[in-house]
Amino acid sequence: MCKTRLKHFFCKVVDTEKKTVYTVYIEYTQYIHARRGKLDILISNASARPIYEQIEMQIKNAIISGALQAGDALPSMRLLAKELQISVITTKRAYEELERDGFIVTVAGKGCFVAYYNTACIKEEQCKRIEEALKEAITLAKTSGVTLNELQETLQILFRGESL
Repeated sequence: MCKTRLKHFFCKVVDTEKKTVYTVYIEYTQYIHARRGKLDILISNASARPIYEQIEMQIKNAIISGALQAGDALPSMRLLAKELQISVITTKRAYEELERDGFIVTVAGKGCFVAYYNTACIKEEQCKRIEEALKEAITLAKTSGVTLNELQETLQILFRGESL
């Protein structure tokens, strides 16, 4: 089942008398519900992240949280693309990234499945990625004159999901 929620809609209108142009902006969210409630994917064209990354992160979260178990089949690339109304190339890229990171395995002729994994290894890999991102944030903070206390406060606010 796929649903599209239109959040905002603007249109481009040209007023020739006033010589004014109004710009169109459409923001929507696609929602797919597949695998008997095991996989919910939301994509938004307003997100700063590319669609393949949005898909990748949500599938990773489902695997790490236990919503998807080792051996569970994922929707085929074509089905997922059709349901989300996106390109097959986009779903292929997301699945390739997931396979590269060891979250899924592809069996020729059968599809993609959640890999049998060691949760400690996956968590360690994710911690390395977080550490790299935090190193970049610290470097930027130092060059911008942001204090450690300000950085910690910002991190706490963002971790709680609040806006700045």
